[in-house]
Amino acid sequence: MSRLPRWVGGAGAGLTRLARRLEERSAEADASGAPGTDAAGPARTSPPNRSGWSGAASAPDPETAGGLSSAAPPAGDPASAGGPADDAAGSRAHSGPPAVGDHVPPPPGYAPAVPARPDPVAAVPWGVRVAAEVAWRLLILAGSLWVLMRVISSVRLVVLSFVVGLLITALLQPTVAWLKRRGVPRGLATVMTFISGFVVMGLVGWFVVWQVTDNLDDLSGQVQQGIKDLKHWLLTSPFHVTEKQINNIADNLSTAIGANTKDITSAGIEGVQVILEVLTGILLAMFSTLFLLYDGPRIWEWLLKLFPAAAREGVAGAGPRAWATLTAYVRGTVIVALIDAIFIGIGLFFLKVPLAVPLAVFIFLFAFVPLVGAVVSGALAVVVALVTKDVFTALMVLIVVLAVQQIEGHVLQPFILGRAVRVHPLAVVLSVVAGSLIAGIGGAVVAVPLVAVTNTVVGYLRAYTRDKALAAAPPDGPPPPGEPGS
Repeated sequence: MSRLPRWVGGAGAGLTRLARRLEERSAEADASGAPGTDAAGPARTSPPNRSGWSGAASAPDPETAGGLSSAAPPAGDPASAGGPADDAAGSRAHSGPPAVGDHVPPPPGYAPAVPARPDPVAAVPWGVRVAAEVAWRLLILAGSLWVLMRVISSVRLVVLSFVVGLLITALLQPTVAWLKRRGVPRGLATVMTFISGFVVMGLVGWFVVWQVTDNLDDLSGQVQQGIKDLKHWLLTSPFHVTEKQINNIADNLSTAIGANTKDITSAGIEGVQVILEVLTGILLAMFSTLFLLYDGPRIWEWLLKLFPAAAREGVAGAGPRAWATLTAYVRGTVIVALIDAIFIGIGLFFLKVPLAVPLAVFIFLFAFVPLVGAVVSGALAVVVALVTKDVFTALMVLIVVLAVQQIEGHVLQPFILGRAVRVHPLAVVLSVVAGSLIAGIGGAVVAVPLVAVTNTVVGYLRAYTRDKALAAAPPDGPPPPGEPGS
């Protein structure tokens, strides 16, 4: 009986503390506008858990549980099986899940989480995206270049004639400027330069044709004698060539010529057409040269108006530099070709090779085709020396040609042309081959000056863009792209 008053006192204290906490929770709920309370305590709203019933009922209040546990009788007491405190706490903390089939509405503002779909662009690797961006731009450039090449092929004669006229203008324009500085009117200076330039070129061509036709009879006899000498040298040489093998080669050549008589005839007819095209091109080049010499500045001003206003300033600065490069290239090539022709012609003359002067003129003309022209003209001189003289003379001509060409490549061109038109040898070879494939000999002639001018224009525009970006950037701003430290 001594335990009963102590247990009753403890239960009363616990009920008192529980009532005080319920009153405090009710006052806080009324002040914050939260939902009201019932006998079990304040209602707490939370999203439903996986079982579908409120999570507030799944966990008792730790403070309330602590208050009840502090006044609870010790374990094993018979009275601990029930009581007012246990009923109040159990009604709040062990309400249990809702019955099966009951609908529990979601709390206000609840929305189910929808997984976001990934961006397809973000799924593509960065390297693939960069490659695709570069690829379609290259395709557009290749298509534009293909269309441009088709257009140029359709009007190839006009384009080549104009380019040749431009090269001749670059050669003659300094003379016009010199006459103007001496007080000669522009029109008169243009006419005087034009007539004198084409008269000189015409005289050179006439001299070559005259020399060839005048020495044709002697040349044919010398060729026949040279072939006999070559045959005798081959029979007595250490190469062990028999007369039967030489006769077989001669018979095969005769058979090939007889079997291809029709093709040779058609080639002769096409040669007549080529001659007509060459004459037409010469006339177009002459007219182009005349008007470029007289109206060159005004033609350039008209071309500038075709460019957008934003790019006009850069193009206006690149034009004079491109013209200076072209003038330096033509003038330097003429000087180098003239030196080659003079020295090789002197060597041919002292070696008593027939047609020394016409061969020198051919060397001068072929020098305008870089690399390839020197090889072809030198080989032509060696072959003429071989069939008209002997093997020793041909070897001496080969030594003279190689010596002059080595001096030209390592001394004359760097000294005369300088850095203004310096182009890498690989670019020279590729441009000559591409030009010959597109437009034959004319394309090979204009390929290298076109590459030199393009190199100058691109370099100037790159420097112009960089300087413009530096001028527009703030003093403490980051350096423009391409500069050190960017």
